[in-house]
Amino acid sequence: MEAYIIKNQKQLRFGITTGTCAAAAARAAALHLLLGQSADKGNDVIEICTPGGMVVNVPVSEVSVSGKSCQYMVVKDSGDDPDVTDGAEIFAAVERIDASCMRERPVFHSEHFNNLYLDGGKGIGRVMKAGLEQSIGQAAINTVPREMIFQAVGEVCLLAEYSSPLLITISIPAGVELAERTFNPRLGIEGGISVLGTSGIIEPMSEKAIVDTIELEIKQLAKQGVKHLLVTPGNYGQAYASQYLGLNMEQSVKCSNYIGETIDLAVSYGMEHFLLVGNIGKLVKLAAGIMNTHSRVADGRCEIFAVHTILCGGTGEMAQTLMNCVNTDEMLKYLVEWNLKEAVVGSICNKIEEHMKYRIGDKMQSAVVLFSEKLGFLGGTGNFHQLVNELKKEMLSKKARGKCKK
Repeated sequence: MEAYIIKNQKQLRFGITTGTCAAAAARAAALHLLLGQSADKGNDVIEICTPGGMVVNVPVSEVSVSGKSCQYMVVKDSGDDPDVTDGAEIFAAVERIDASCMRERPVFHSEHFNNLYLDGGKGIGRVMKAGLEQSIGQAAINTVPREMIFQAVGEVCLLAEYSSPLLITISIPAGVELAERTFNPRLGIEGGISVLGTSGIIEPMSEKAIVDTIELEIKQLAKQGVKHLLVTPGNYGQAYASQYLGLNMEQSVKCSNYIGETIDLAVSYGMEHFLLVGNIGKLVKLAAGIMNTHSRVADGRCEIFAVHTILCGGTGEMAQTLMNCVNTDEMLKYLVEWNLKEAVVGSICNKIEEHMKYRIGDKMQSAVVLFSEKLGFLGGTGNFHQLVNELKKEMLSKKARGKCKK
């Protein structure tokens, strides 16, 4: 890929999705099996038109060939995106089959090319929980990559005037280990990674991929009947919610820096309660209406603490001291010395509640709990005690229903 985007004053190279890699490998295997066009004859680059409209030339390598099947491989190039699958080997095998053997297998069947079937091999996860776009038992190959793969092989079938059944099998051997570094285990996808991609192209440092994952988790919880959502920015929030609030993480979602998007998704999937638990160093930004808390987007922590210190009776000198602090722990240390911690945190919580209500409207109830690693619990917005109890009740009810089913 020799296409670039400018981000944060840097030129970053686009990459290709796992789905594009799989489609290229599958097309190469079909060309060899049905038309005898092999990579060792010079056809070592496969042209793929991605759903986003960009045409890419993907290098392919022959793996194995027999009279009934052919397998090719593509090494994934994620460009300058820090993708866990960068450099992974994506295999695609195309095999002549008897269609009757597909009836009992949870394979995908093409709507447009009736002779084509698709399944996942080693390193491709299997869906084991409801709520995803695949049925339970099917390979974790998403809709767009499936269509890309079917289209890539189907076009070759048309060229070869071939209409007998073919099974396409996608494998990513390294996927078994790579899955541990993804959200798949939380989503109920076991045994490997997913074949993903919507545009066929990876935009470097894509925020969309993170938000899409958050949506998947919320959607899955909604499918399970969950109405009370626990949200944390990351591991610290989860640990605090579990250890000190006594909450079960099964109904939790990590929102990273994307608090605004997570709120919108929770509303759209019908959540009734939204409890956000996190370190004050991140969540204090909500008091200024900052709903993306990444430091590149906005900071404002010193300013927020300084303003609320003045509002709570502090002096200009105190505000200047806070403006010179390097982190929220240092600010809190000063507030403790000045006997202003409770008042300032309470004032900040009131402003956070105001901005949360503005974002949510009357669509669901929300509360925010703030803590610090050094001081523990700091404060919460209006009805956080009620929402914590509601979450506990729902979790106990869900656990009881699970025992009854057993």
